[in-house]
Amino acid sequence: MSTTEIMAGTPDYTMRTYKRWPIEIVSGSGSAVTDSDGRTYIDMVAGIAVASVGHAHPKVTEAISDQAARLVHVSNLYGTRAQLLLAERLAYLSPGMFSFFVNSGAEAIECALKLARKWSGPDKNRVVAAAGGFHGRTFGALAATGQPAKQTPFAPMLAGFGHVPFGDPAALDAAMGADVAAVILEPIQGEAGVIVPPQDYLGAAREMCDRWGAMLILDEIQTGLGRTGRWFAHQHDGVVPDVMCLAKALAAGLPMGVCLARSDIAAAFSLGDHGTTFGGGPVQSAAALAVLDVIESEGLVERSRLVGERVASQLRAELPAGAIVRGRGLMIGIEWPHPVAREVASVALERGVLVNDATPGVTRLTPPLVISDDEIEAAVEVLVGVAHEVAAA
Repeated sequence: MSTTEIMAGTPDYTMRTYKRWPIEIVSGSGSAVTDSDGRTYIDMVAGIAVASVGHAHPKVTEAISDQAARLVHVSNLYGTRAQLLLAERLAYLSPGMFSFFVNSGAEAIECALKLARKWSGPDKNRVVAAAGGFHGRTFGALAATGQPAKQTPFAPMLAGFGHVPFGDPAALDAAMGADVAAVILEPIQGEAGVIVPPQDYLGAAREMCDRWGAMLILDEIQTGLGRTGRWFAHQHDGVVPDVMCLAKALAAGLPMGVCLARSDIAAAFSLGDHGTTFGGGPVQSAAALAVLDVIESEGLVERSRLVGERVASQLRAELPAGAIVRGRGLMIGIEWPHPVAREVASVALERGVLVNDATPGVTRLTPPLVISDDEIEAAVEVLVGVAHEVAAA
């Protein structure tokens, strides 16, 4: 549906790249959003795992307003305190990694891929990724993405990328070699339908990268910053990446991402090797600092774990037979026995709950981490009711 159909009478000059729902969202507060007709919805999408601290959190809003009143942009030719403080904070969380700030997750991936090539040298020019993985839509990130349907219209892809089945250590081992510069993986595949690999998978990938002298890049764009019940999803597996990419939740909806790298790897970049005009601007950085403060001060990492476990357990007990519930924390996927995810999302929308059809057969839940017990109970009740109706149809 076009924006013209959503807002009748308004000319629509946007490119048709999204199948939009027939509502116009005009405001949000916490875990609720309101449309132009004044109807309120429980938001179980959060802008696709972006609004982790909720919509219009007062501390984030204040930080953005205060910084915007003083300085919006000065470029990376000069330093700003907000960016330096954010890099320090991320180094503490990572721990010890150096930051290159960008505007999106895809740009963070592009930075990581360039860094892998520079650090590895000309003889190591192959990148191993996972089938089903999603890393973005720019050309390097798209080449790493293991979804042929997204690649085919833009073929040929950049050379040097190969894909192996996700969660299969033997397949990954067979793909390794002396010419591999990097392995890039999501700790949990989000766009593929919230696919959780076996417990030993990331550890095996870490060992293989060490053995072959390859870089382990973990794409935590969707899974990071408390979403799965740890600050970063790879912490569930006790591994440490060489490079980690973050975005989505980092600045509460402002365009921001970061490529984090171990100090010796970060040092591979020389002056002029990479750049960005807007990345790490003072307003985005101030917002990100506020987001990290809220996650920590409100205990949202642990809340994500506890609420996620409760919701997953309830869904497993109450959904129709054949539905498979998987995920970690408040990143939950429901795989249906038939491709009804769009229908489930449509009926849920009519009932005042926003959910995401990640694939035709999988509904994805990524609500704000601040969602209240009452809101989550109400949303689950609606979703369970919709699922039974759809299953019976």
